[in-house]
Amino acid sequence: MKPHNSATAKARAASRLAAVQALYQLDMEASPLPKLLDEFHRHRLGAEIEGDQYAEAESAFFDDLIKGAVARRDEIDTLLSGKLAEGWKLERLDKTMLQILRAGAYELIARPDVPTATAISEYVDVAHAFFEAREAKFVNGLLDAVAKAVR
Repeated sequence: MKPHNSATAKARAASRLAAVQALYQLDMEASPLPKLLDEFHRHRLGAEIEGDQYAEAESAFFDDLIKGAVARRDEIDTLLSGKLAEGWKLERLDKTMLQILRAGAYELIARPDVPTATAISEYVDVAHAFFEAREAKFVNGLLDAVAKAVR
């Protein structure tokens, strides 16, 4: 396993954030997957939107996160459901939160090249982009439980 330089780490972080946004869009609009991926490649990854420069993402990694999370959604949702507190259901979660958890769980299940601590802390960072500290802690705890189950 080659060590990642900071440019790769930044690109992967950008890919994770974009993947959560793409999964959210897919969930809300039910766009065909190829169309959605194309849109993100052409307009979002490394683009400037409303004055915010998006870091250049690693497109192959981004594609894997999206395709993998979509293809294994039932498996991922079953796994996540089993880790929620009693009485909680995935449907009760904020839609963005759910996509953060799905992407993070996919990475823990299917990307052994990414260290557990890295995957978890990256999705906690993504959670901080959308939520307060309490929700970021929730992401940390749930993904930690997923990691213990699958790694």
